Amino acid sequence: MIRALLRWLWMLAGWAELLLLTGLLYPLSFLPKRPGGRPWYRFLFRAWCRAWVDALGVDLRLHQKNRRPVPGHYILVANHPSAFEDIGIPALFPVSSLAKIEVKSWPVVGRIAAAAGTLFVKRESRDSRREASEALRRALEQGLNVAVYPEGGIQGKRLHDHFRYGVFELSLQTGVPILPIYLHYESQDDFHWGDEPLPRRILAFMLSRNNRVNYYRYDAFDPKDFEDRESYCKHVYRKYLEWQSRYLD
Repeated sequence: MIRALLRWLWMLAGWAELLLLTGLLYPLSFLPKRPGGRPWYRFLFRAWCRAWVDALGVDLRLHQKNRRPVPGHYILVANHPSAFEDIGIPALFPVSSLAKIEVKSWPVVGRIAAAAGTLFVKRESRDSRREASEALRRALEQGLNVAVYPEGGIQGKRLHDHFRYGVFELSLQTGVPILPIYLHYESQDDFHWGDEPLPRRILAFMLSRNNRVNYYRYDAFDPKDFEDRESYCKHVYRKYLEWQSRYLD
């Protein structure tokens, strides 16, 4: 009873912080765009994402499984079992994420995400995917870290049967290493997002009896260790299968 009360008080404080930051970030999102974006806006956006985590009452934990130092410049790759990682990843990592084009049209949220440097893709369009790849390349050339979900969207609570090659080709071409993050939701059904509307899924996050979310960070993959995108992709995918077996089976 006391724990439940404390959690609701924690969420209430999170919503208050979220409304305050939204009231600040939304009008600032109308400022003219600048080449390279605005570092201060990306900083506030990460604080806004952390406020979302608190408002939803999620116990988000980063587990540092890497043995080597994290590279200063990287492409973050993660599995994609939930919509929560759209805020969970930038809450923990300084990245510009690749998101589905539908997010851009969400009221308030889409505009703030776009102003923070979120990149958007229409997954079923080859031209859109090509444009997104070029946008990712430009972001990397500007020294930014980017986050990509190589399953190509939320395919289910467990890994899809393959990763797409694009991010691995990008890593090979730019020489930027891939930083793998394995995402584990202890209450999978509560956090998986299927066809439900966003408000219903937000409510499911808040009402989950097990609010623990674990993000596991492993050693980065150096593109110099691979000859082509196929071998690179298959190697990383096998690692994700190992981690899935470790945490879910």
